[in-house]
Amino acid sequence: MLDPKQIQSDASDSMEAAVMYLDDALAHIRAGKANARILDPVKVDYYGSLTPLANVSTITTPDARTIQIQPWEKNMLSVIERALINSNIGLAPNNNGECIRLIIPPLTEERRRELAKQCKGEAENAKVSIRNARRDAIELLKKQVKEGLPEDAEKDAESEVQKLHDKIIARIDDIYAKKEKEIMTV
Repeated sequence: MLDPKQIQSDASDSMEAAVMYLDDALAHIRAGKANARILDPVKVDYYGSLTPLANVSTITTPDARTIQIQPWEKNMLSVIERALINSNIGLAPNNNGECIRLIIPPLTEERRRELAKQCKGEAENAKVSIRNARRDAIELLKKQVKEGLPEDAEKDAESEVQKLHDKIIARIDDIYAKKEKEIMTV
């Protein structure tokens, strides 16, 4: 028989993973401001192996509309530039021979709405994952009653899982609201 605390802990871990996934997914959505995390998925060919861009260069944001990439080796400039062009980040690199600059264009109102809708979809996916974790935990608790767990303990554990669910759903809503505000602010 499984311990109700262990079931709650597993559900909590699963819910926290959904929140971390949402954080990561929203970080890669461009909000009109320079954010070095939008370059996380970009990989460069570094002596035969695909390496994250951050592992071969210094990435900074000198101002709100510019991302600057300073490679650690000068011969990597063209490789990084090619990787940026082939990536799906939607920004054209400016290579000045020393570093690469990415200029973030201002977003149109229509594009802001599209990005907000995309963020809402990501938040809904995270909520579905959290609800699934709650459902799985409650089903497991109900099975434990059949194996001898007292019903009072099952109800208490179920109540705790529901409280955790409500708290994490509120966090998801908060994360989404902040990102939506960031996107919609001109």
